[in-house]
Amino acid sequence: MKKQTKMELSRRRFLGTAALGVAGISLLPAFNSCTSPAAAAEPIRLGFIGMGRQAMFLLNGFIQIPGVRVVAGCDVYGRKRQRFENRVNEFYAKNNVDVKVSTHEKYQDLIKRDDVDAVVIAVPDHAHAMIAIAACKAGKDVYLEKPMTFTIKEGQELVRVVRETNRILAIGSQQRSDPNFQHAVNMVQTGRLGDIEKVNAYVGAPPIPYNLPEEEIPADLNWDLWLGPLPGDIHFNNELNPPISLDPVEHEKMWGAWRWYKEMGGGFTTDWGAHMFDVAQWALGMDRNGPVEISPVGDGTEYMTFKYANGIVLTSEPFNEQMTKGVKFTGTNGWIEVSRGHFKASDDALLPPASADANDDTPYETKIPHQINFIESVRNRVDPVVPVEVGHSSCTLCTLGNIACDLQRTIEWDPATETFKNDEDGAATAKLHYHYREGWNLL
Repeated sequence: MKKQTKMELSRRRFLGTAALGVAGISLLPAFNSCTSPAAAAEPIRLGFIGMGRQAMFLLNGFIQIPGVRVVAGCDVYGRKRQRFENRVNEFYAKNNVDVKVSTHEKYQDLIKRDDVDAVVIAVPDHAHAMIAIAACKAGKDVYLEKPMTFTIKEGQELVRVVRETNRILAIGSQQRSDPNFQHAVNMVQTGRLGDIEKVNAYVGAPPIPYNLPEEEIPADLNWDLWLGPLPGDIHFNNELNPPISLDPVEHEKMWGAWRWYKEMGGGFTTDWGAHMFDVAQWALGMDRNGPVEISPVGDGTEYMTFKYANGIVLTSEPFNEQMTKGVKFTGTNGWIEVSRGHFKASDDALLPPASADANDDTPYETKIPHQINFIESVRNRVDPVVPVEVGHSSCTLCTLGNIACDLQRTIEWDPATETFKNDEDGAATAKLHYHYREGWNLL
């Protein structure tokens, strides 16, 4: 009989905390514990680069981890810098912690500070690689939001720089720290489903050409810095960098729409693919590897399709009528479906154990074991749950899907050399990167 169970990420296992939300922060019971190994060590001083909606979720988690101090921030939008300062300073003042945060408009000014040990980068995708590379070269460890980079070439260079500089870099693919997804992967990798016959990982549509109308640039937004290496003729629209208000306090009402347009982002393919395609590839044992053939919608397939050298096929086909963003693994011995807060299986024996937080309906972005893993990795100088090479292979998978859709033809890929095969006209190879506008450089 088909049964279903909910399994939310258990933060109580780590810190014994109550729910966190974007509207505010409350102190964890363990924050001032002198018995905590993390608290007893020298504090890890964090700087945040990017202060939008996702960054505020991340702030709510990082600031509460024992032994962490948030000391700096950076954003090209003035009122978001002020919101960040207000949030951090109010938190530390309320809890009698002697920390004063300060902010910058340019990331270069933050990463050169001697009082910053690591940075949290939560900016639009097109600036990920450039800022992360600069931070590593400046001696900072990095927590980088997913997808890791905007182009495959950027990912290749970031992998190289991370290893050359011996920095810790963690990708914000928090589903890898969720017991729900970990159990699904274990069921696949231990053969409980038998031979895998099909994998459905639904994420949504590829990006579309930019079509928002031009609007007036806010006085406190440096639009030129926001664009960075992108072409300078991309015009501003408030949906790209959603406005906020400080008085009265109003936060973003939507995610930044830059992600849906191919000039600035990778659409659902990278935004959700960096989660769901990532889980699929993890379960299939294809981390640091990848597909050998990628087909877009319409080229003999109804859905974006990825074929691996071992014959397994991953498709973006939905697995239910609700079009849930998640993954379904189908094998010779049964099937499982996994998404955020949801697990369904063909047999009870495949279900995960009940979670202590099964009824916790707090926002997924506020759950922090993945962030704790980064801090522990920095302290112990070991790779995190999602190191740079894994972030790169997952991001590459997503980007290959978009390249196939752009070209409207099936493409062939060599994961070992990270080059295209049978690309006689060079059209696919040309999409490994793009020309940065004058004054901006990757390295």
